[in-house]
Amino acid sequence: MAESDYQVPAHLEPVLRPYQKVGFQWLKTLESCHFGGILADEMGLGKTVQIIAYLSTVPFRETGMPSLVVCPTSLILNWGDELARFAPQLRSALIMGPAAERKEQMETCGDWDLWVTSYDLLKRDIKLYEGRTFYACVLDEGQNIKNQATLASKAVKTIACSQRFVLTGTPIENRLSELWNLFDFLMPGYLFSHAAFVEKLERPIAQSKDPQAGQQLSRLVQPFLLRRLKQAVLKELPPKMEHVRRVQISEEERKTYYAVASAAKTACTGEGGNKLQILAALTQLRQVCCDPNLCFSNYQGPSSKLEACLELCAGMVENGHQILLFSQFTSMLSRIRERLNQLGISSYTLQGDTPKEKRAQLVKAFQAGGAQVFLISLKAGGTGLNLTAADVVIHYDPWWNLAAQNQATDRAHRMGQQASVHVYKLIAKDTIEEKILELQEKKSALMETVTGGDGESLLSMSREELLSLLN
Repeated sequence: MAESDYQVPAHLEPVLRPYQKVGFQWLKTLESCHFGGILADEMGLGKTVQIIAYLSTVPFRETGMPSLVVCPTSLILNWGDELARFAPQLRSALIMGPAAERKEQMETCGDWDLWVTSYDLLKRDIKLYEGRTFYACVLDEGQNIKNQATLASKAVKTIACSQRFVLTGTPIENRLSELWNLFDFLMPGYLFSHAAFVEKLERPIAQSKDPQAGQQLSRLVQPFLLRRLKQAVLKELPPKMEHVRRVQISEEERKTYYAVASAAKTACTGEGGNKLQILAALTQLRQVCCDPNLCFSNYQGPSSKLEACLELCAGMVENGHQILLFSQFTSMLSRIRERLNQLGISSYTLQGDTPKEKRAQLVKAFQAGGAQVFLISLKAGGTGLNLTAADVVIHYDPWWNLAAQNQATDRAHRMGQQASVHVYKLIAKDTIEEKILELQEKKSALMETVTGGDGESLLSMSREELLSLLN
């Protein structure tokens, strides 16, 4: 494909990096052949600006139809900012707010260039989309439709459009069927029916490690999936250094931990022990590792991990660093915030119930140096945020899915970062947290089969595998 085949919009010519221009040309080539595709560049490589470059070439005046971007609720305003920055010439409508307001927007913006809405609002408003035709439909953070049974997945597949694209840094998080569902949105039937896909490809690859099935899937998928890694295309991106900090927990904590583990084993190893019970027990064990106070309000002993974390934060802040601190437990973030306040260390907090307008304000303020530490719930802030003011990332507790953890790290290690990024994983020694680390290392081969990435999750593990974690 010659570079001159498709000209990058003139206003973006000086903005796009060479690999982003290749991404733009790849999107245009797929469009010319009436194919859909997955832009699966690693987090932080600017997938949004590449698709905005593409959308700039298909305005309403050229196609007679608006295009549609569907994204997580928390990213609608971010899309508005990015469009204002990279495509101010496009008339873009952010379809959000109360139901009556959204309906009015749809009725008055039919000749605009682009609509942006969320997965949640799309499924609520799906009746209002009936009879409407869009030129392109783009799914941002496409892993949001990984489960074919969800209403969001069913809703996006009903959108009438000429062209479909998916943006995601993690096309596979847990199992290969997620990739099948993305292709069922893009080009229904291309990867067979779901039952045939499972029989011919997923089961042989996941269960038997069948190399021929893996090669067949790769051959089918590769033309329609573009994935570049940061180390390959961003030679100028500062290095990322990862450190595992093992924390020796106190005797009181160890006694608490073993008491919880023993009770969990007793409750879960009998016939009544189902997967949900085991998962609940594992969550409690992980909370004890974070701080026994999360589970036991009468616990009076030390919290070794919290103290180690505060010591790390204080040292980094003293040396002028800004920090992103991730945890899956919002109650833990609250405890950390209290202690940071006592130490005179300023912080912001972002979690699932933070309104989207407030999220945008916090991000801008942090980027301007407004706080030394940004406490972020992993699920709420793992994707779609640009926080390059930070050059230290702390993962207070490890997550089963390494891809989700890496996405969180990439809030800081991305384009615009000027400093080396240091990533600290705090691990309670001789506990379930060390086993989670081992699992991350063992179960990162699935995405490698198709894209060169990684992913696996807790829910895909068998009951026996889960029980082994209690030992």
